[in-house]
Formats: sequence, C-alpha cells, structure tokens
Amino acid sequence: MQTVVVHPDSLPDLGTILSVWAHPDDESYCCAGLMAAAVKAGRRVVCVTATRGEQGSTDPNRWPPGPELAQVRTGELAACLSTVGVTEHVWLDYPDGGCDGVAEFEAVARLRELVETVRPDTVLTFGPDGGTFHPDHIAVSRWTTEAVAGSGSRLHYTTHTPQWQAIASAQFDVLDVMMAEGVPTTHDRDACSIYTVLDGDLLDQKYRAMLCQESQVGPMLAAMGPERFRDLLAEEAFWSPDQQA
Repeated sequence: MQTVVVHPDSLPDLGTILSVWAHPDDESYCCAGLMAAAVKAGRRVVCVTATRGEQGSTDPNRWPPGPELAQVRTGELAACLSTVGVTEHVWLDYPDGGCDGVAEFEAVARLRELVETVRPDTVLTFGPDGGTFHPDHIAVSRWTTEAVAGSGSRLHYTTHTPQWQAIASAQFDVLDVMMAEGVPTTHDRDACSIYTVLDGDLLDQKYRAMLCQESQVGPMLAAMGPERFRDLLAEEAFWSPDQQA
C-alpha cells in the first residue's frame, strides 16, 4: 500500500474523519492539523474524547485533580476544537485513569454505534501501545479497533518518526514526560500511512489551538519556549494496521 507523504499544500483527502482519543489535548497533539485541513476542505470531522482528564494535573496547586479540573479541561477542549473548526464532539465520560476498568462491551458498543452513524472514511486513534503506554490510551485503541472492524472505515494509529523523537529527546526526557514503560514506538516516514509536516497558517492554527489547553501545555511551553514547542507540533504521523496485514 502506497504511503501518503504530504505537506500542508497537498494534504490527503481523508473523507469523513472520526477522531477517537482518551483525554482532552490528545486530539490536538496528534491530529489538530489534519482535522483543521479537513474542515477547511468541507469534510465532516467528529471528535470523541473518553474522559475529561480530571486527574491530569500539571500543577496540583493551580489545578488540583478532581471535578474542578474536569470543568477546566472541558472548557479548554471546547475552545481548542473551535479554533480547529471542529463542531461535532462526543464525551464518553469515563473516569480519567480508569478506562481499563470500563466494561469492554459497553465502550465498544458505543463507538460502534458512532461508526455506524457517522460512517467515517478515516478513523484516527492510538496504536496498540497507546503511544505512551498509558492504560487509558491502550484501552481506547483496543475499543476503537474492535468497533471499526468490518465497517469498511480505514483505521490509522498515531505514531512519530525517529527524527521527531530525536528532536523531542533534545528538549525533555521522553520516557518521563510520556509515562512510557519502554521506548515509544516510532515508524520511518516510508512506513507511515499518513505523514504530514505542518507549516505556515496550518501550524499557526494548531499552535493557537494548543494554547487553549493551558492547564496541559502551560508548563511545557514555559520550559521550551514557543519556537521549540512549535517544532514538536509540526509532525502528524499515522500508520495503518492494513499495511502490516
């Protein structure tokens, strides 16, 4: 299967997109540029978030974990998606940090109903290792994979290239920041089903969307500075299990 290697002036037509993630900000890091480009092209984009991220505090004094943080992150994601142009969003409202304990059949059934209703051409989500080995990410990948099976939709798992990881490693300890229990999975560019390097207006739009999620990106942005942070946002890469069948 031919790999699609694209830049913002020639982004792939992914048709209708269903984008399924675990926490507010996952969608933005992984595919805000692709979603924004699809919206601009007149395509339908539906985003799904499994939890409200109530345990994901980067500063417990300013944003203590719990219901108030859930409310903060709910508002942040709404502003972020508005910046990207996505108007259809679904909360699954599962507990942050508790997705692995959710009844599998229930989560899969809810996502399968969405697949049947939306009829996406493209489904974007985490790979089997969750990208960061986070249990919530892994559960969402598992649910989505089962929900999409037999639907005719093309499934793509988020990844990064070794070149991106080298850049990231120069900025911070990837294993600590990503909560990985091993080395994060990477794919060479030629092994990706979608490979995009954002620049210009599209990268600006993604950067603005990320700034909406201050509770998550604030400390990283302060430590790295805008230019290095933007460098990390530029790559959006996915691989398809269909290529390895």
